[in-house]
Amino acid sequence: MTDDNNRVRLTGRISATPESVTMPSGDEVVSFRLIVRRSAAARRRSKQVVDTIECSAWTAALRRSVLRLEAGTEVTVEGQLRRQFSRGGTGTVSWVRVEVASCRKVARAAVASDA
Repeated sequence: MTDDNNRVRLTGRISATPESVTMPSGDEVVSFRLIVRRSAAARRRSKQVVDTIECSAWTAALRRSVLRLEAGTEVTVEGQLRRQFSRGGTGTVSWVRVEVASCRKVARAAVASDA
C-alpha cells in the first residue's frame, strides 16, 4: 500500500489584487492567481516562461490575510490541488486550482549598501 499525497508548495508573485466571492451556498472564498516561473528544463521544451495558477483561500483567517496582499507581492503558498469541472456551451471544462492551507510573504534579503 502506498501513502497517497496531495501537497503542493509554490513560490511566485500575486498577479492581481485577490478577490472575495460569496458562493451560492453562502460560503465565502478569496481567489487569486499566482505567477510561477518555470524551471530551466521546462523553458527548454517550451517558449512559455511562467505558469499562472489559480488559488483559493477558504478559512476566515486565511481570507483576511490574503485580502491584504497586493499585486506583485511574492509569496509561498502551500495547499492541495483540486480539480474542478464546469459545463458550458462547448461542453465540460476542467481546471486545477490550489486550495490554500497557508500563504506567507517571501522575505527579501536586505541589500548591503556600499557606504
